[in-house]
Amino acid sequence: MNTSLNATRRSTELAEATDGRVFDLLVVGLGVTGAGVALDAASRGLSVVAVDAHDLAFGTSRWSSKLVHGGLRYLAKGQVNVARQSANERGILMTTTAPHLVHALPMLLPLTPLVSPAAAALARAGFAAGDSLRAAAGTSRDILPAPRKLSVTETVRMARGVRRQKLRGALLSWDGQLEDDARLVVALARTAAGLGSSVLTRCRVTSLHGDGADIRDELTGSASSIKARMVINASGVWAGQLVPDITLRPSRGTHLVLRAETLGNPSVALTAPVPDAGNRFVFALPQSDGLIYVGLTDEATDGPIPDVPQPTEGEIGFLLDVINGVLEQPVGTDDIVGAYAGLRPLLESDGKSADISREHAVLTSPDSVVTIVGGKLTTYRKMAEDAVDAVLALRGVSSPPCRTATLPLIGAGPTGDLPTGIPERLVRRYGVEAGLLAADSTLLDPISDAVLVTPAELRWGVEHEGALDVDDLLDRRTRIGLVPADRAVAVPYAEAALA
Repeated sequence: MNTSLNATRRSTELAEATDGRVFDLLVVGLGVTGAGVALDAASRGLSVVAVDAHDLAFGTSRWSSKLVHGGLRYLAKGQVNVARQSANERGILMTTTAPHLVHALPMLLPLTPLVSPAAAALARAGFAAGDSLRAAAGTSRDILPAPRKLSVTETVRMARGVRRQKLRGALLSWDGQLEDDARLVVALARTAAGLGSSVLTRCRVTSLHGDGADIRDELTGSASSIKARMVINASGVWAGQLVPDITLRPSRGTHLVLRAETLGNPSVALTAPVPDAGNRFVFALPQSDGLIYVGLTDEATDGPIPDVPQPTEGEIGFLLDVINGVLEQPVGTDDIVGAYAGLRPLLESDGKSADISREHAVLTSPDSVVTIVGGKLTTYRKMAEDAVDAVLALRGVSSPPCRTATLPLIGAGPTGDLPTGIPERLVRRYGVEAGLLAADSTLLDPISDAVLVTPAELRWGVEHEGALDVDDLLDRRTRIGLVPADRAVAVPYAEAALA
């Protein structure tokens, strides 16, 4: 099973994909949903070619909060189906498909004057309901501990930066956190490739129809076509550009990037309620690489869809104002070392974007292109299953049932047998493949004191993960690019890996 993606394989498989042969399925889009679709279909024995105009995880999938939500927020909104699906899919990720990439994250709601006793009681009831979702999904307490009330002393010990004036303690709950959302997409794509799927980045679809697509190789400019018996459009916020009957209402979610020491190196995520907004919060989410992501916003957007959305000054100010409500020492714009924004592919609906259901939809065009839109990162696997089931039923094609709920992704597996001395961060990011990355000890020193990524990871990205240029390496195979100053330091190392 060859799971390696690289320039040589891309060239070979692109020539094969455009030589006139007919695939069972063409997938357009290689974000988390499209990569999930490719894996689902390939695991059922279908011949699959998956294309993207840019790179793996180029769009929305890399701009998330890196959380694998258990659905508590959706339960509070009455979206019971979404909440139940979220808890189920979180459990699958944490126990079976990607346990090396998903771990339990403690989340702290400080009981400051911003949280009234009545609001605190409501939050405790919500956390109890979320714990019931965990139990119903079959996720053990060994993986996600029970929520509980913390004393003031415990609260300050876990989050030294929390505001202490009139602090009444905190409520502690647990959810799932991704080591890296883009790495999940890479794992999905490589696992699909290992099962025979062709994974082709830099291939832009110029015309999509029910039996294939016209494409342009963005590296050479050459035009060609791909033939397929079935087609799934999983291009996210760009879905309506390929299937005009689809109308989306994208919502922008913005995050700030801080150094962890700015907030006292917390070991927990901090939760700050948005004043006068009911069930809305801003989170300060600690990352394993010494950063903290503060987010997120939920702003409806209009007009053309940009390749890389940009945060607005208003959103940055909003996030600072809300998170400062729970901090002893307020943070300012000078503390921000980076920022990013992503667009959610929500279906057109009445009301505010924050109130639109996160349920996904499977839509069929008049010429039999199946489009999957909506949803959320946590439920990508179920979205992919529904899309593949729909296109099979549409075309009257029989195949084995979905098996991705029990299919571990590349890197998953017991890591206890790995050689000693392998950096823990490599194990968290690459799982059982960490030993292969660490084979050359001369490549294991971090790039700098601030950038923990090693030259070994950059070389691995080129040889096995399909990285074709510096941007692929720094912005998606690693996340160095989230901090521009760190990115500048890493560019020569990326260039050396590509050379």
